[in-house]
Amino acid sequence: MRIEIARRADEELHRAFLRLVPQLTKNNPAPTHGDLEELVKDPAATLLIARSDSGEIVGALTLAVYRVPTGVRSIIEDVIVEAACREQGVGEALMRRAVEEARRRGAQSISLTSNPAREAANKLYLKLGFKHRDTNSYQYKIK
Repeated sequence: MRIEIARRADEELHRAFLRLVPQLTKNNPAPTHGDLEELVKDPAATLLIARSDSGEIVGALTLAVYRVPTGVRSIIEDVIVEAACREQGVGEALMRRAVEEARRRGAQSISLTSNPAREAANKLYLKLGFKHRDTNSYQYKIK
């Protein structure tokens, strides 16, 4: 397995997200090819992908690093691992690479949210040193 930064939005990447996103959520559609093009070109975003030994994309996550008045922050979003590849270190490898990238870009911390029902993912985040925060999480739907 190898972890790499997606540098271009080709048909392979698009097909992978068509397959992976439904394994993450039923609430949002998979990104269009255009959405992926915008994502890989966005200087604040890093799209990491995990490839199996055979080269197939079997996981992904997005790291956003951005400046605020009090420093450089980052957030991990949309961590997805192919169902057949879970419990094989794919998620851990993606997360470790994201931490390295956030550190390299000067982030002081990394935030993420995770559905409590994703028990294995939540255990992984704690294992990697993420701390559960007692905070209120809010969302405002614009569309």
